Amino acid sequence: MKNRILVSGLLNIETTVAVKGFPINYFPIDYPFFGVNSNVSGVGCNIAKALTALGDDVGLVSFLGNDDESVRVISDLEKHGIRTDMISRTLKNTPASAVLFDPDGRRQVYCDLKDIQDQSISPDDLPESVMKTDISVLCNINFNRELIRAAKKNGVVTATDVHVLSDINDEYNRDFMENADILFMSDERLPCPPEVFIRRISERFGNRIIVIGMGAKGAVLFDSAKDSTVTVPAYAPAKIVNTVGAGDALFSSFIHFYIKGLTAQEALERAVIFAGIKIGFNGAAIGFSDEKTIERIYNNQK
Repeated sequence: MKNRILVSGLLNIETTVAVKGFPINYFPIDYPFFGVNSNVSGVGCNIAKALTALGDDVGLVSFLGNDDESVRVISDLEKHGIRTDMISRTLKNTPASAVLFDPDGRRQVYCDLKDIQDQSISPDDLPESVMKTDISVLCNINFNRELIRAAKKNGVVTATDVHVLSDINDEYNRDFMENADILFMSDERLPCPPEVFIRRISERFGNRIIVIGMGAKGAVLFDSAKDSTVTVPAYAPAKIVNTVGAGDALFSSFIHFYIKGLTAQEALERAVIFAGIKIGFNGAAIGFSDEKTIERIYNNQK
């Protein structure tokens, strides 16, 4: 039986540009043949596509503009079997991003959200069935604030990724940290070692599961049921092409395997494989494996 998952988050058009390295010196023009590509992306899209590739039944909530880009986004999502009836085309324009990436996979992202941060969603705006999913994956964007509070209040399992966090008292992310059963973040700007910070987060917010992604160093997991912290090593791909979207891939695949009934550590051990394979591709919303591939690699490692 498929997991029924609600995903609510950003959709955009993403353009990736291959650069020779960082910092970038000024020059008037370059010709990176096949180095400039455009795809439908955004955190909501990345998560929805990853979960769908793993075999889940995904409904997607988001906002787009009423423009040509929105037609492209809707068409792409439907092609991947993702339901789009809860996507509203009320923005002034569809959000867009540009990602510069170098041969080592490092990236620099420019994200133009347009007026999406001015939007809001109430549970009353969505079908009643939304609150009957196995889990609600609610990205840390303004229009999800009321949704995550309502989902938590109604006993729906909630998950969010606050991405880069440097302060446990971060005002923007407080609603999401307080109401997430499953909480993910990156180690990029932590003020202390991940093992210390993850305990502080647990003591403050009481989340069921907390994961801090550490890129090539793997991920740290805190499981409140066991009151334990473990580090799961990363899975090294044959080649790193672009690390953009790696965190979304780790988050999505963990949710898939955890909701299926695996322990948190078992789910994360598979999630690092999923994320490791994904960074061998150029683009945040491509390179997702299916469950059989992940299980085969996982079992071969044992």
